[in-house]
Amino acid sequence: MRPQVQFCTSSDGVRLAYSVSGSGPLMVRAPHWFTHLEHDWSNPAMKPWVEDLSKRYTLLRFDQRGTGLSDREVPEISFEAHVRDLEAVIDAAGFERFALFGLSQGSAFSIAYAARHPERVSHFIMCGGFVRGWAKRDDAGSEYLANRECQIKLIELGWGNSDPSFRQVFSTQFMPDAPIEAIRGFNEYMPLTSSASNAAKIFTDNGQIDVRDQAKRVRCPTLVMHGRGDLRIPFEEGRLAAGLIPGARFVGLDTRNHCMTQGEPAWQTFLSAVTEFYPPAQGSAGDGAFTELTGRERDVLELIAQGLDNAQIAARLAVSDKTVRNNITHIFDKIGVENRSQAIVLARERGLGQARRP
Repeated sequence: MRPQVQFCTSSDGVRLAYSVSGSGPLMVRAPHWFTHLEHDWSNPAMKPWVEDLSKRYTLLRFDQRGTGLSDREVPEISFEAHVRDLEAVIDAAGFERFALFGLSQGSAFSIAYAARHPERVSHFIMCGGFVRGWAKRDDAGSEYLANRECQIKLIELGWGNSDPSFRQVFSTQFMPDAPIEAIRGFNEYMPLTSSASNAAKIFTDNGQIDVRDQAKRVRCPTLVMHGRGDLRIPFEEGRLAAGLIPGARFVGLDTRNHCMTQGEPAWQTFLSAVTEFYPPAQGSAGDGAFTELTGRERDVLELIAQGLDNAQIAARLAVSDKTVRNNITHIFDKIGVENRSQAIVLARERGLGQARRP
Protein backbone atom coordinates (compact mmCIF):
# COMPACT_ATOMS: atom_id res chain seq x y z
CA MET A 1 0.00 0.00 0.00
CA ARG A 2 3.00 2.33 0.27
CA PRO A 3 2.55 4.96 -2.45
CA GLN A 4 5.05 7.13 -4.26
CA VAL A 5 6.09 10.47 -2.80
CA GLN A 6 5.46 13.62 -4.83
CA PHE A 7 6.49 17.23 -4.34
CA CYS A 8 4.85 20.60 -4.74
CA THR A 9 5.91 24.15 -3.90
CA SER A 10 4.25 26.41 -1.36
CA SER A 11 3.69 30.13 -1.82
CA ASP A 12 7.14 31.03 -0.44
CA GLY A 13 9.06 28.44 -2.45
CA VAL A 14 9.26 25.69 0.17
CA ARG A 15 9.12 22.19 -1.33
CA LEU A 16 6.55 19.98 0.35
CA ALA A 17 6.50 16.18 0.14
CA TYR A 18 3.06 14.63 -0.15
CA SER A 19 1.56 11.24 -0.89
CA VAL A 20 -1.84 9.76 -1.73
CA SER A 21 -2.79 6.24 -0.68
CA GLY A 22 -5.88 4.04 -0.72
CA SER A 23 -9.14 4.43 -2.61
CA GLY A 24 -12.61 5.61 -1.79
CA PRO A 25 -13.96 8.99 -0.64
CA LEU A 26 -11.34 11.72 -0.41
CA MET A 27 -9.74 12.54 2.95
CA VAL A 28 -6.99 15.07 3.66
CA ARG A 29 -4.88 14.67 6.81
CA ALA A 30 -3.63 18.06 7.93
CA PRO A 31 0.08 18.40 8.79
CA HIS A 32 1.51 17.84 12.24
CA TRP A 33 4.95 17.05 13.59
CA PHE A 34 6.39 13.54 14.06
CA THR A 35 5.75 12.48 10.44
CA HIS A 36 8.02 11.17 7.71
CA LEU A 37 6.41 9.83 4.54
CA GLU A 38 9.08 7.15 4.11
CA HIS A 39 8.80 5.82 7.65
CA ASP A 40 5.17 6.41 8.73
CA TRP A 41 4.19 2.89 7.67
CA SER A 42 6.65 1.39 10.17
CA ASN A 43 6.45 4.03 12.93
CA PRO A 44 4.14 2.60 15.63
CA ALA A 45 2.79 6.05 16.46
CA MET A 46 1.85 6.92 12.87
CA LYS A 47 1.14 3.54 11.27
CA PRO A 48 -2.52 3.25 12.37
CA TRP A 49 -3.39 6.70 10.99
CA VAL A 50 -1.93 5.77 7.59
CA GLU A 51 -2.68 2.07 7.23
CA ASP A 52 -6.24 1.86 8.53
CA LEU A 53 -7.44 5.13 7.00
CA SER A 54 -5.95 4.16 3.62
CA LYS A 55 -8.02 0.98 3.69
CA ARG A 56 -11.16 3.11 3.80
CA TYR A 57 -10.39 6.37 2.00
CA THR A 58 -8.25 8.07 -0.62
CA LEU A 59 -5.90 9.63 1.90
CA LEU A 60 -3.75 12.69 1.17
CA ARG A 61 -1.02 13.46 3.70
CA PHE A 62 2.22 15.41 3.73
CA ASP A 63 5.24 16.25 5.82
CA GLN A 64 4.93 19.76 7.21
CA ARG A 65 7.69 22.23 6.40
CA GLY A 66 10.89 21.58 8.32
CA THR A 67 10.10 17.89 8.77
CA GLY A 68 10.22 14.54 6.98
CA LEU A 69 10.93 14.73 3.27
CA SER A 70 9.78 18.33 2.97
CA ASP A 71 12.41 21.09 2.97
CA ARG A 72 14.23 21.21 6.32
CA GLU A 73 15.80 24.67 5.92
CA VAL A 74 12.84 27.01 5.48
CA PRO A 75 12.38 30.79 5.67
CA GLU A 76 9.46 30.57 8.06
CA ILE A 77 7.83 28.17 10.50
CA SER A 78 4.53 29.64 11.61
CA PHE A 79 0.83 28.91 11.87
CA GLU A 80 0.03 30.89 8.73
CA ALA A 81 2.79 29.13 6.78
CA HIS A 82 1.34 25.73 7.75
CA VAL A 83 -2.14 26.76 6.58
CA ARG A 84 -0.73 28.06 3.27
CA ASP A 85 1.10 24.74 2.86
CA LEU A 86 -2.15 22.85 3.42
CA GLU A 87 -3.75 24.93 0.67
CA ALA A 88 -0.82 24.28 -1.69
CA VAL A 89 -0.78 20.50 -1.22
CA ILE A 90 -4.55 20.13 -1.62
CA ASP A 91 -4.44 22.10 -4.86
CA ALA A 92 -1.42 20.15 -6.15
CA ALA A 93 -3.17 16.83 -5.48
CA GLY A 94 -6.27 17.99 -7.34
CA PHE A 95 -8.69 17.40 -4.45
CA GLU A 96 -11.82 19.52 -4.95
CA ARG A 97 -14.17 18.53 -2.13
CA PHE A 98 -13.16 16.23 0.68
CA ALA A 99 -13.22 15.34 4.36
CA LEU A 100 -10.54 17.12 6.38
CA PHE A 101 -8.91 15.23 9.25
CA GLY A 102 -6.94 17.01 11.96
CA LEU A 103 -4.80 15.10 14.44
CA SER A 104 -3.22 16.98 17.35
CA GLN A 105 -2.11 20.47 16.17
CA GLY A 106 -3.28 19.52 12.69
CA SER A 107 -6.77 20.20 14.04
CA ALA A 108 -6.00 23.91 14.39
CA PHE A 109 -4.67 24.13 10.81
CA SER A 110 -7.79 22.26 9.65
CA ILE A 111 -10.10 24.67 11.46
CA ALA A 112 -8.40 27.64 9.78
CA TYR A 113 -8.66 25.98 6.36
CA ALA A 114 -12.31 24.95 6.82
CA ALA A 115 -13.26 28.47 7.92
CA ARG A 116 -11.53 29.99 4.87
CA HIS A 117 -12.65 27.40 2.29
CA PRO A 118 -16.11 26.17 3.29
CA GLU A 119 -16.88 25.14 -0.29
CA ARG A 120 -14.03 22.59 -0.27
CA VAL A 121 -14.61 20.78 3.03
CA SER A 122 -17.55 18.35 3.17
CA HIS A 123 -16.76 16.91 6.63
CA PHE A 124 -14.33 17.80 9.40
CA ILE A 125 -12.90 15.22 11.79
CA MET A 126 -10.54 16.08 14.63
CA CYS A 127 -8.90 13.82 17.19
CA GLY A 128 -6.68 14.76 20.11
CA GLY A 129 -6.69 18.33 18.91
CA PHE A 130 -7.02 21.82 20.32
CA VAL A 131 -8.14 25.33 19.43
CA ARG A 132 -5.68 27.04 21.77
CA GLY A 133 -2.01 26.23 22.23
CA TRP A 134 -0.39 25.36 25.52
CA ALA A 135 0.56 28.99 26.26
CA LYS A 136 -3.00 30.21 25.68
CA ARG A 137 -4.83 27.91 28.07
CA ASP A 138 -6.57 28.96 31.26
CA ASP A 139 -4.27 26.80 33.40
CA ALA A 140 -1.09 28.18 31.82
CA GLY A 141 0.34 29.50 35.09
CA SER A 142 4.00 30.06 35.89
CA GLU A 143 4.62 26.44 36.95
CA TYR A 144 2.90 25.05 33.86
CA LEU A 145 4.82 27.35 31.52
CA ALA A 146 8.08 26.48 33.26
CA ASN A 147 7.34 22.80 32.59
CA ARG A 148 6.81 23.53 28.91
CA GLU A 149 10.00 25.57 28.72
CA CYS A 150 11.81 22.60 30.23
CA GLN A 151 10.42 20.40 27.47
CA ILE A 152 11.75 22.82 24.86
CA LYS A 153 15.18 22.56 26.45
CA LEU A 154 14.92 18.76 26.40
CA ILE A 155 14.23 18.92 22.67
CA GLU A 156 17.19 21.21 22.05
CA LEU A 157 19.60 19.05 24.08
CA GLY A 158 18.40 15.52 23.49
CA TRP A 159 16.46 15.29 20.23
CA GLY A 160 19.37 14.00 18.17
CA ASN A 161 21.30 12.44 21.05
CA SER A 162 22.20 8.76 20.85
CA ASP A 163 20.90 8.45 24.42
CA PRO A 164 17.10 8.14 24.08
CA SER A 165 16.37 9.14 27.68
CA PHE A 166 15.64 12.76 26.69
CA ARG A 167 13.12 11.64 24.07
CA GLN A 168 11.63 9.07 26.44
CA VAL A 169 9.82 11.93 28.18
CA PHE A 170 7.84 12.59 25.03
CA SER A 171 7.33 8.96 24.10
CA THR A 172 5.76 8.10 27.45
CA GLN A 173 3.44 11.10 27.22
CA PHE A 174 2.39 10.41 23.65
CA MET A 175 1.95 6.64 24.18
CA PRO A 176 1.98 5.88 27.93
CA ASP A 177 0.06 2.60 27.61
CA ALA A 178 1.64 1.36 24.38
CA PRO A 179 3.73 -1.83 24.31
CA ILE A 180 7.39 -1.23 25.17
CA GLU A 181 8.39 -2.11 21.58
CA ALA A 182 6.17 0.68 20.27
CA ILE A 183 7.64 3.21 22.72
CA ARG A 184 11.17 2.22 21.75
CA GLY A 185 10.25 2.52 18.10
CA PHE A 186 8.84 5.99 18.69
CA ASN A 187 12.06 6.96 20.48
CA GLU A 188 14.12 5.91 17.47
CA TYR A 189 11.73 7.55 15.02
CA MET A 190 11.68 11.08 16.46
CA PRO A 191 15.14 12.22 15.26
CA LEU A 192 14.24 11.10 11.72
CA THR A 193 11.31 13.51 11.52
CA SER A 194 13.16 16.81 12.03
CA SER A 195 16.21 18.52 13.45
CA ALA A 196 16.32 19.54 17.10
CA SER A 197 16.09 23.24 16.21
CA ASN A 198 13.06 22.73 13.97
CA ALA A 199 11.34 20.50 16.53
CA ALA A 200 11.88 23.14 19.24
CA LYS A 201 10.56 25.87 16.94
CA ILE A 202 7.47 23.87 16.01
CA PHE A 203 6.74 23.01 19.64
CA THR A 204 7.17 26.67 20.69
CA ASP A 205 4.92 27.99 17.92
CA ASN A 206 2.23 25.43 18.71
CA GLY A 207 1.94 27.02 22.13
CA GLN A 208 0.79 30.30 20.57
CA ILE A 209 -1.99 28.87 18.41
CA ASP A 210 -5.46 30.32 18.98
CA VAL A 211 -8.26 29.49 16.52
CA ARG A 212 -11.22 29.89 18.84
CA ASP A 213 -12.81 32.59 16.70
CA GLN A 214 -12.21 30.63 13.47
CA ALA A 215 -13.76 27.51 15.02
CA LYS A 216 -17.06 29.39 15.30
CA ARG A 217 -17.02 29.89 11.51
CA VAL A 218 -16.72 26.19 10.57
CA ARG A 219 -19.94 25.25 8.77
CA CYS A 220 -19.47 21.61 7.71
CA PRO A 221 -20.56 18.54 9.73
CA THR A 222 -17.91 18.02 12.42
CA LEU A 223 -16.86 15.07 14.57
CA VAL A 224 -14.56 15.77 17.53
CA MET A 225 -12.88 12.91 19.41
CA HIS A 226 -10.49 13.01 22.34
CA GLY A 227 -8.88 10.57 24.74
CA ARG A 228 -10.26 10.94 28.24
CA GLY A 229 -6.80 10.47 29.77
CA ASP A 230 -4.71 12.11 27.02
CA LEU A 231 -1.45 13.20 28.66
CA ARG A 232 -0.38 15.58 25.86
CA ILE A 233 -3.58 17.48 25.09
CA PRO A 234 -6.08 17.70 27.97
CA PHE A 235 -9.53 16.19 27.47
CA GLU A 236 -11.04 19.60 28.18
CA GLU A 237 -9.45 20.98 25.01
CA GLY A 238 -11.46 18.56 22.92
CA ARG A 239 -14.65 19.50 24.74
CA LEU A 240 -13.86 23.18 24.20
CA ALA A 241 -13.40 22.68 20.46
CA ALA A 242 -16.66 20.75 20.16
CA GLY A 243 -18.47 23.53 22.01
CA LEU A 244 -17.15 26.22 19.67
CA ILE A 245 -17.78 24.51 16.32
CA PRO A 246 -21.50 24.82 15.48
CA GLY A 247 -23.31 21.49 15.62
CA ALA A 248 -20.17 19.43 16.33
CA ARG A 249 -20.61 15.90 17.64
CA PHE A 250 -18.25 14.87 20.48
CA VAL A 251 -16.98 11.37 21.28
CA GLY A 252 -14.77 10.60 24.28
CA LEU A 253 -12.23 7.81 23.83
CA ASP A 254 -11.20 5.56 26.70
CA THR A 255 -7.44 5.91 26.31
CA ARG A 256 -4.46 7.74 27.74
CA ASN A 257 -2.55 7.47 24.47
CA HIS A 258 -2.37 10.66 22.43
CA CYS A 259 -1.20 8.41 19.56
CA MET A 260 -3.43 5.36 19.81
CA THR A 261 -2.17 1.90 18.88
CA GLN A 262 -4.01 -0.48 16.56
CA GLY A 263 -4.48 -3.08 19.27
CA GLU A 264 -6.34 -0.96 21.83
CA PRO A 265 -10.16 -0.82 22.03
CA ALA A 266 -10.20 2.99 21.73
CA TRP A 267 -8.72 2.74 18.24
CA GLN A 268 -11.62 0.57 17.11
CA THR A 269 -14.03 3.08 18.68
CA PHE A 270 -12.29 5.81 16.70
CA LEU A 271 -12.54 3.90 13.41
CA SER A 272 -16.20 3.04 13.98
CA ALA A 273 -17.08 6.66 14.72
CA VAL A 274 -15.20 7.93 11.66
CA THR A 275 -16.73 5.41 9.25
CA GLU A 276 -20.22 6.09 10.59
CA PHE A 277 -19.69 9.85 10.25
CA TYR A 278 -17.97 9.69 6.83
CA PRO A 279 -18.88 6.32 5.28
CA PRO A 280 -16.14 4.82 3.10
CA ALA A 281 -18.75 3.86 0.50
CA GLN A 282 -21.01 6.95 0.78
CA GLY A 283 -23.46 5.09 -1.43
CA SER A 284 -21.19 5.68 -4.40
CA ALA A 285 -18.48 3.06 -4.24
CA GLY A 286 -20.56 0.49 -6.08
CA ASP A 287 -21.36 -1.87 -3.20
CA GLY A 288 -22.83 -5.00 -4.71
CA ALA A 289 -21.60 -4.14 -8.19
CA PHE A 290 -19.01 -6.20 -10.07
CA THR A 291 -19.15 -9.13 -7.67
CA GLU A 292 -17.30 -11.18 -10.26
CA LEU A 293 -14.14 -9.15 -9.60
CA THR A 294 -11.57 -9.81 -6.91
CA GLY A 295 -10.97 -7.15 -4.26
CA ARG A 296 -7.83 -5.92 -6.01
CA GLU A 297 -9.61 -5.82 -9.37
CA ARG A 298 -12.39 -3.71 -7.85
CA ASP A 299 -9.77 -1.34 -6.47
CA VAL A 300 -8.21 -1.01 -9.91
CA LEU A 301 -11.60 -0.45 -11.57
CA GLU A 302 -12.48 2.18 -8.96
CA LEU A 303 -9.31 4.09 -9.79
CA ILE A 304 -9.89 3.72 -13.54
CA ALA A 305 -13.35 5.21 -13.01
CA GLN A 306 -11.75 8.09 -11.09
CA GLY A 307 -9.73 8.88 -14.22
CA LEU A 308 -6.29 7.69 -13.11
CA ASP A 309 -3.86 6.27 -15.66
CA ASN A 310 -1.89 3.03 -15.21
CA ALA A 311 1.15 4.71 -13.67
CA GLN A 312 -1.00 6.59 -11.15
CA ILE A 313 -2.90 3.41 -10.24
CA ALA A 314 0.37 1.53 -9.75
CA ALA A 315 1.65 4.28 -7.45
CA ARG A 316 -1.62 4.45 -5.50
CA LEU A 317 -1.74 0.69 -4.92
CA ALA A 318 2.04 0.25 -4.59
CA VAL A 319 2.22 -2.37 -7.34
CA SER A 320 4.06 -2.58 -10.65
CA ASP A 321 2.74 -1.27 -13.96
CA LYS A 322 2.71 -4.85 -15.23
CA THR A 323 0.45 -5.94 -12.37
CA VAL A 324 -1.96 -3.12 -13.19
CA ARG A 325 -2.01 -4.11 -16.87
CA ASN A 326 -2.71 -7.73 -15.98
CA ASN A 327 -5.53 -6.70 -13.66
CA ILE A 328 -7.05 -4.51 -16.36
CA THR A 329 -6.98 -7.38 -18.85
CA HIS A 330 -8.87 -9.60 -16.39
CA ILE A 331 -11.32 -6.80 -15.54
CA PHE A 332 -12.20 -6.09 -19.17
CA ASP A 333 -12.76 -9.78 -19.80
CA LYS A 334 -14.95 -10.27 -16.72
CA ILE A 335 -17.16 -7.19 -17.18
CA GLY A 336 -17.41 -7.56 -20.97
CA VAL A 337 -15.85 -4.34 -22.26
CA GLU A 338 -13.24 -3.80 -24.96
CA ASN A 339 -11.47 -0.63 -23.85
CA ARG A 340 -10.89 1.83 -21.03
CA SER A 341 -13.59 4.28 -22.12
CA GLN A 342 -16.24 1.57 -22.01
CA ALA A 343 -14.99 0.43 -18.62
CA ILE A 344 -15.22 3.96 -17.20
CA VAL A 345 -18.77 4.45 -18.48
CA LEU A 346 -19.95 1.11 -17.08
CA ALA A 347 -18.18 1.59 -13.74
CA ARG A 348 -19.64 5.05 -13.23
CA GLU A 349 -23.11 3.84 -14.16
CA ARG A 350 -22.82 1.34 -11.31
CA GLY A 351 -21.61 3.89 -8.76
CA LEU A 352 -17.81 3.72 -8.93
CA GLY A 353 -15.48 6.64 -9.52
CA GLN A 354 -17.47 9.23 -7.56
CA ALA A 355 -14.70 9.92 -5.05
CA ARG A 356 -12.44 11.77 -7.43
CA ARG A 357 -15.07 13.91 -9.10
CA PRO A 358 -16.32 17.11 -7.42
